[in-house]
Amino acid sequence: MSRSQSGWRLGVDIGGTFTDLVLAAPDGGLHTHKLLSTPDDYGRGIRDGVAALLGRQGIEPAAVDRVVHGTTVATNAVLEGKGALTGLVTTKGFRDVLEMRRLRIPEMYTLNYRRSEPLVPRRLRLEADERVGPEGQVWRPLDAASVEAAAERLAAAGVEAVAVCLLHAYANPDHERRVAAILRDRLGDDVFLTCSSDLLPVIREYERTSTTVINAYLGPVIRGYLGRLREHLDGIGVTAPILVMKSDGGIMSAAAAAEKPAYIVESGPAAGVIGAAHAGARDGIADCITLDMGGTTAKASIVEAGEVARTGDYEVGAGINLSSKLVMGGGHALKLPVIDISEIGAGGGSLVRIDAGGLVRVGPDSAGAVPGPVAYGQGGTEPTFCDAVLTLGWLNPDYLVGGGLAIDAGAAAQAVAERIAAVLGRDVLDAAHGILEVACGTMMRAVKAVSTYRGRDPRDFALFAFGGNGPVVAAAIADLLEMTTVVVPPNPGVFSAYGLLLSDVEQEAARSHLVLLSETGPAALDALYRELETGLAADMAAEGYAAGDYALRRLAELRYEGQAHELAVPVPAGPDGLPDIAAMAAAFGAEHERTYGHRADAVAVESVTLRAVATVAVDKPAPKPKPGGANAGGARPAFFGAAAGRPNVPVVPREALTAAPRGGPLIVEEYDATCVVPPGWTARLDAAQNIVLEKGGVA
Repeated sequence: MSRSQSGWRLGVDIGGTFTDLVLAAPDGGLHTHKLLSTPDDYGRGIRDGVAALLGRQGIEPAAVDRVVHGTTVATNAVLEGKGALTGLVTTKGFRDVLEMRRLRIPEMYTLNYRRSEPLVPRRLRLEADERVGPEGQVWRPLDAASVEAAAERLAAAGVEAVAVCLLHAYANPDHERRVAAILRDRLGDDVFLTCSSDLLPVIREYERTSTTVINAYLGPVIRGYLGRLREHLDGIGVTAPILVMKSDGGIMSAAAAAEKPAYIVESGPAAGVIGAAHAGARDGIADCITLDMGGTTAKASIVEAGEVARTGDYEVGAGINLSSKLVMGGGHALKLPVIDISEIGAGGGSLVRIDAGGLVRVGPDSAGAVPGPVAYGQGGTEPTFCDAVLTLGWLNPDYLVGGGLAIDAGAAAQAVAERIAAVLGRDVLDAAHGILEVACGTMMRAVKAVSTYRGRDPRDFALFAFGGNGPVVAAAIADLLEMTTVVVPPNPGVFSAYGLLLSDVEQEAARSHLVLLSETGPAALDALYRELETGLAADMAAEGYAAGDYALRRLAELRYEGQAHELAVPVPAGPDGLPDIAAMAAAFGAEHERTYGHRADAVAVESVTLRAVATVAVDKPAPKPKPGGANAGGARPAFFGAAAGRPNVPVVPREALTAAPRGGPLIVEEYDATCVVPPGWTARLDAAQNIVLEKGGVA
């Protein structure tokens, strides 16, 4: 029977290999679907998947009230250099700021390290003759003729987008707005235009320029992508508004994302962390480290006391990102709030090769969705991590994606045997297990980057594993880190898509305020925040939200006097309702000690940036998981290393587990993921239907 009542919500998460869909019923019931991504037109895969999911459940397209989307399209455009042809107009004398950057390199002792090329070539970085001082005073009036000349050159080059970033425009945006008006008049409305004073009115010319350029570079790509997605969904009758996940874990309208695509660069990875934070807080797992292993990468982040770690210092296009706070200088600076995620090029589709020194390497190159692993039978010839795990017997070739994906395990084993085992002179099972160990060692670095490298002991946290491959390797990675608890949520293979449905609508505004806190009056600080909140009110009104629909919160980015980086802390109100400056300084000291292991209470604290955030809380009903199908179970041989041999391992669905621990080796198979319980571990179900793996638990 067709179900046409409203209130259904749809989460859509695109990965490099799979597209994941979660449909939430008004009562919290979940329906899932997973299919291979369509890189030539991601919207086509989304359309087909949504149509199949709605049809299978008998739900009318008009019953869907909201579509929330997480995507890697923006990230991939930067990584692959496939953004728009972009120009830059900046203050005379500053056209090379993108080349000079900061004096940092991610590989300290690599003297010939080559940085990524600027997103705007030098021939398209042009100058406006003007100068504004740091307090907003006009030192040199804008020479309109210089802007006209720049516009002529950009028009002749056929640019698709232009970034405008003038020195100190955060203090006085008048010149930028005049430059934008001249460019718009000359280039027309089809050219995507971004002004730094609209996107990021804060100090630091390199970070502001880089962020503005990223926004312009992505503008035409994201605008076109979201437009095509809208057409695809309209074509099957889904006319619900599209919301897009931001890098900081909030969501924004598709219209806002099309104008500020820099905010969605890390859209894809953020959703899973938000989901883990909500689910962990709900289920009594407030301290956890997330492990999201998909087809292309493995990502880790930390959740402490239910709070997600965020950063304002991020880089995109640097390849592997071990930590925004520890390794910088390899990519393009993005000075916007981002969930702090460590990412490693190790996923199910990661290619396995032997390097010139005879060592096995897993990733960072990936077979992606096309041609995919050898086992997929779509033209892949090089073995991948997925092929190795299939060879070990850890995955069921007849039940990936509920049996909806044809798998050739024999071809996978043959590729591992010929390309890896034969070269190493090893047995094929030993070689496949070695591939697993190499991959887990690499992924362990991602977990350490968000924990050990920041003064946190991973043994104090549970490993919260999801993604198509996260539950496969979670216990093995936990073993390497001496972690004793792994949590696998319901529907782990599409958990990021579920996380999209837990995210709140958010908009933010920021401004620079460089002054010692001791020299700041609460009333003056309050007035600055009120200006930000007035601008936010206009932005929220444009999104259709009235003042009573959202809550406001204030943040300040602070540092010790003389430091080059700052930390964000909340701004508490005192008894009079004004900002409590002493409490701000104390909160900063505590955060500094938590992040860096020390504090300096005798040193003056300085404010750098003020931020205001408006949040519309989204209803988060308790989920009622409805698996897409459960394997009937059985047993199969699986290899866990020479010491453990190749026992016949029980294979069960999640529903077969109980509150009583069951000893490994054991394999739990579901529609969207496989959870491997190695020898020495136990598995049980908690009250929220999470699979809880415990090291050395009593079976």
